[in-house]
This record gives sequence, structure tokens and C-alpha cells, in this order.
Amino acid sequence: MTCVSIRHSAAIAVSCPDGSFVRRRRSYGGVRQWTRGGRRKGPQALRQEESCAALSVKNGFADEEEYVKAGGSLMRFVEMQERKPMEEQGRISDKLPPISAGESLFDLVVIGCGPAGLSLAAETAKKGLRVGLVGPDLPFTNNYGVWVDEFKDLGLEECIDHVWQDTIVYLDSDNPIVIGRAYGRVSRHLLREELINRCFESGVVYLNSKVERIIEASDGHSIVACESDIMIPCKLAIVASGAASGKLLQYEVGGPQVTVQTAYGVEVEVENCPYDPSLMVFMDYRDYTKQEVRCPEAEYPTFLYVMPMTKTRVFFEETCLASKHAMSFDLLKEKLLLRFETMGIQVTKVYEEEWSYIPLGGSLPDTGQKNLAFGAAASMIHPTTGYSVARSLSEAPAYASAIANILNSEKFSDQAAPWKRNAENVSQQAWNTLWPRERKRQRAFFLFGLSLLLRFDIEGIREFFQTFFELPEWMVQGFLGSTLSSRDLIWFALYMFAVAPNNMRMCLVRHLFFDPAGASLARAYLTL
Repeated sequence: MTCVSIRHSAAIAVSCPDGSFVRRRRSYGGVRQWTRGGRRKGPQALRQEESCAALSVKNGFADEEEYVKAGGSLMRFVEMQERKPMEEQGRISDKLPPISAGESLFDLVVIGCGPAGLSLAAETAKKGLRVGLVGPDLPFTNNYGVWVDEFKDLGLEECIDHVWQDTIVYLDSDNPIVIGRAYGRVSRHLLREELINRCFESGVVYLNSKVERIIEASDGHSIVACESDIMIPCKLAIVASGAASGKLLQYEVGGPQVTVQTAYGVEVEVENCPYDPSLMVFMDYRDYTKQEVRCPEAEYPTFLYVMPMTKTRVFFEETCLASKHAMSFDLLKEKLLLRFETMGIQVTKVYEEEWSYIPLGGSLPDTGQKNLAFGAAASMIHPTTGYSVARSLSEAPAYASAIANILNSEKFSDQAAPWKRNAENVSQQAWNTLWPRERKRQRAFFLFGLSLLLRFDIEGIREFFQTFFELPEWMVQGFLGSTLSSRDLIWFALYMFAVAPNNMRMCLVRHLFFDPAGASLARAYLTL
């Protein structure tokens, strides 16, 4: 589910590595048209391609998990997505005062300028801390979809530029499941501007630079080493630069394997769109082609995510919810174009293309380290849905308060000796605030769900979500929003078991007793 996980106006033409999806420009009255051509590669060929690509680029990463988090063999698409031109978004350096050479000790340096980094920098500075923000000055390029009630609670309702009063799901029939919850599309420009303004009002200062490493000084403080040999001293450094942050952080060894959610999206002008513009389509798992012979990629079911702004202007996104080997963007694009063809949707203009890559699961940060983390760098992405932005925005105030209380404590003065003795204790308290045992139990439950979803073919996926959406509304909303307690999740599991068909029940029991995720879940709940 790509809701508030991650989803421009010039379209970027891409020639994919295997030639199977090439958008060719044809001049028909100035309309750019798409075609599908070439031979499609199966999973084995794609994995061999990934293996070859890995040999040439893995050297720059801490380990295999870090490489996968950064994009793996799809890294060039991830980088294209990050660098898409967003002309209406201003520069952070035009709004925030600069970090000057020879700056005195900061209380906190936040590394990363995405939603998580900006929100945490603003909230910690609001608590009276002296905060520096460091990271490349890049725009927000992903499309964000949110539940309207969640953004209202965050005071960010004005950042939503389109609202659908209800949301629907299609599984295997033309009769949709109505979720009964308003959904919104976030204005990337307005959200970024709001978060930057909050930083400005709180007194955050900024340096446009990549961070090379974080050094522990002899007095117990940290030094954030940036490009051009710029050194920034601070009491604490917090990494909020995305999931691939292994160069600056240490992660637990032996954690669950990283899986990946990939999605290829387009915002287009179309003719013959069958979707009602008053409804947002959260998932459409219907099979339009009704193929008698399955293609090799059927082991990775995909769904269509649809934001119809008008009858003719629509954002479509073909999404693979989770797979052990990232589904390639060329395959996702081919599936999307096949949907258009079989549904009779004609594209008359392309406004934007999007390549969404979200690593799911993986290890938690090592909470024994001094450097802290937040957002995706702290493994805060919801393992089964891909949600991350809403959680980061909602948890920033509490995390900032905890950090401020620790740093403002009398026993942690600016004197070098006391600070050196207590630096690790400070970090441990902060980590315990972000990842208490309760949160770890919740994550173990979600990881169990992720490993279960990876087992399903398309029929299993449909049956699972048919059961899921029969649960009480508070359970569905709480699961999607990470707000169910570990006790609530037990009730969730029992209710799911009660309403599930017998074959799904057997699958749940086998998964609990025989899959490693079941053992991890049991350990997490039995830990006092």
C-alpha cells in the first residue's frame, strides 16, 4: 500500500535496460504516445541482471542490506526520481540561515532534509535546543497520499491539494469494497514549504552538503564531517537521511531480510477513464487480461493505485506491494500499459513519471550506538504497507521532547568530563524512547504479516484482503496507521482468524509455527 509511503511536471523519457519498455515519441498532432515492445524477461533473467549490476556498485555500501535499501540494481531509477526537477519548490538555503565556519557546539545536528529530518529539526529547535540541519538541498519529488483525518491531526490539512471523500478497493469483482474514509493528495510544494517555515521560525540553521562520517571526539561530543572538510561539533547527531544510512549508522546483525515495494506511476491526461473522479482507488487487484496461461511473473501480484483528479486527469501507479527481489520498473510499466490497453484507456498527454522504491523490513538500528536516527533511517517504515511519512511527522514532537529533556538535564552540562561519562547513556535513553519494547512487539507483528504476504499468489492476496477489510473499522485504520498496541494486535489476529476461510486459517497456523517470523513474533511478545 503506497499510502503515505512514497509515490513532477515534465515527463522523463526512459530507455529501460532490456528494451522491453520504451516510450517512443510519435508525432500525432503533438501527442506523445506510448508503445510496448521487445521481449519481456522473466524473474531469473532479471535476477542475473541484478547480480551483474551488483558486482560493479556494491563496493560503496556497508553490506548487502545497505545496497538493497539504496535501490540495488534499480538504483539509477531511484536516483532519477530523487533528481527530478520541481521548479515550484524553493531552496532551503534561501530560507534558513547558513551554518557558518567555526560554529560553536550545537546541541543537535540533524542529517537529512526530507519530511522526517525537517520535522524533527523544527520540533527540537522549538524546545530551545541549538539545532543545525545538514543535507543536500533536494526537492520533494514523490507523490504522497494520506488519510485526511491523519493530516488534520498533524495540523497539515492546508498541505492537501485534492481530497476524495471516500476510498475503495477492488479485489476480483466489479463490486468495490468501500473503506469509508476520506483520502487526500499532498502538495509536495506546500508540505516542504511548511516544514521549512517551521524550521525557520524555530531558529534552525542549515548547511547544503553531504555528510561523509560522524566522528566521536575525545571529550565525548560528536563531529559531523561534511564535504570540503567542513566539521560541525555537536552533542548529538541524528541521522534522518533515508533507509540507506549504513555509512553513518550501525544496524543489528541477523535481522530479517529486506524486501522491496516498487511502483511505477504516471500522471496523465486520458480518454475513456472508467474510474469515478469522486473516489480514490486504494487498490485494484482485478485481472483485466484474464490470461489462461500465467506469465512467470505471476508469483509477484501487482495492483493499480488510482488518483482521479478529474474525469480526464489521473495519477495511475502499478504497485508490487512486496517482493523478495524488487520487481523491475520496466515490468511494472508493461503491466500498467497492458491494463490501459485492455481497459480502453487512451493516454493523450503525460505530465509526470514516477519510480517509487521502498525497502521493507530489515534490521533495526543498533541501540547501543551513540549516533541516533529518525524516519526511514531508524527503520520506521511500516513493514507491511510502506507507510513512513505520517508516522515520522506524528512522532517528531514526542521524540524531540525526549531529546530536549535529556540534553537539558542538569547532570548533562557543557563540561567535557561529565558529558564524556554520560554520552552513551544519553543516546540509550533516546533510543529507548524511539524503540521501546512495545514498538518492537508491534514491528515483529508487522514483519510476521509481511512474510505471510510474500507467500501468497494473486488468489491468496485477494482472499487475505477480503478478510482484512471485513474487520472492524478501528482495526483496519489502526493497522494501516501503526496505532494498534501490541495487545490490540492480538485481538486483531484473533478476529482475523475468526472471520477467515478455513484455508486461510491453516495458512496462518502453519506460518506462525513453522516460519522464522513466527518464532520472532513469539520471542518479542514473551520478552518482558
